[in-house]
Amino acid sequence: MLTPSQEQKTFVFYLVPEFTLLAFSSAIEVLRLANQVTGHEHYRWRLISADGQPVIASNGVYVSVDSSLATERILLFGLQKPFMSLVCSGRRVQDYTNRSMDAWLRECRRMRIHVAGLCTGTYLLARAGILQDRRCTIHWENSPAFAEQFNRSALTAGIFEFDDGIYTSAGTGSFDMMLHIVRQAFGSKTAAEICSQALIMRMRDKSERQRLAFASSQGVNNAIIQAAVHLMEDNMSSPISLTEVGFRLHLSRRQIERLFRNQLSCSPARYYLKLRIERAKLLLTQTAMPVVDVAVACGFVSASHFSKCYRQIEGNSPQADRKLWGGAIGASCQQRSCEHSLA
Repeated sequence: MLTPSQEQKTFVFYLVPEFTLLAFSSAIEVLRLANQVTGHEHYRWRLISADGQPVIASNGVYVSVDSSLATERILLFGLQKPFMSLVCSGRRVQDYTNRSMDAWLRECRRMRIHVAGLCTGTYLLARAGILQDRRCTIHWENSPAFAEQFNRSALTAGIFEFDDGIYTSAGTGSFDMMLHIVRQAFGSKTAAEICSQALIMRMRDKSERQRLAFASSQGVNNAIIQAAVHLMEDNMSSPISLTEVGFRLHLSRRQIERLFRNQLSCSPARYYLKLRIERAKLLLTQTAMPVVDVAVACGFVSASHFSKCYRQIEGNSPQADRKLWGGAIGASCQQRSCEHSLA
């Protein structure tokens, strides 16, 4: 006999134009494999779009859907009420916001339907006002701009998060997020069998970091290096000293320096600077923040010092990179969209 957690559940995937196909397929494949492994159709799903028309993914592939958002909002109050509503987005997410989607997400929350954001879908959940004081995650490339715009959300660097029925994931973290849901219902053995079918070595924990910046290509697996980098990433606006890093890791400054030079061929100070400049570049190209505010957000004491360091690392001035990538224009649209939604 099935327990309540194992009863058939329906998942609704709302596809936003230019959504990330990898994040979407990773999530839906877990449900398919769960049905295959258990031998029963425990999970069903339907796909929707704003107007019921096929949606183009960021890689140019068109995906057909079952119905429109308007139809789905009607179904919320009938027998086809879903277990979870998921928003799948990707590139230029700020260009595809609308009030109906915001209202739908809030309706789902009021009706205690689980909601989720895949890839940049986290941005859309935050825009709808349901991520305030909630743990969430988003792809590392989008996290600096997200943190600045939605500073009341508790953003983490993990591959997926959940908090009070709200799920968010970054990249292929959607596979692990959905596997977590299946494991809660059917146990670790079923989750392991799904991993085996998908040729995935193991289910990752939500707290696993998305990446080790500038180090993954070098095959760095040193736990101390990883811990040191995580401390740096967690202290970008107010950089901590190398002495403090060593103190927290119970190592001397000299030991930390030796590890970085041996493993990463650079000093800890240089690595820290590269992290801060990377964050600055993402803010410059994804938001309309003034350069001086970007400098402060990345721990620089003055705009002139920031510009000097930026040019040293990137080869361009902050202003030149902003103009090159058009970040201010896109962010202005993003800001206007947010203001429109609150009007």
